[in-house]
Amino acid sequence: MRVIITFPLLVLLILFALSNGDPVRIGLWPTDVGVIVPVSVAVMVGMAGAFLVGALFVWIGELGQRRRARRAEARVRALDQQLEALKARLSQASSSSVTLPPPG
Repeated sequence: MRVIITFPLLVLLILFALSNGDPVRIGLWPTDVGVIVPVSVAVMVGMAGAFLVGALFVWIGELGQRRRARRAEARVRALDQQLEALKARLSQASSSSVTLPPPG
């Protein structure tokens, strides 16, 4: 399934890189530092950087949800242990067959 999606995207990426080979100068504004690269490389590096920044924002946003999930899992484990303890007490009480007097 991944191949069906990945292969056409790679073909488009290769066609984009081959079609946009014109050189462009990328510079850092306050300085005269610059590098000449093909347009396709500049665009793909920019897209990769934007993807990484977006992934970082999503990861930071998910931290709270992961923390809540860990707390909920710990609570479930504690409640499971409590349930097992209550079941053990109930089985002990029923095995000792203590009869209670009728109410009233």
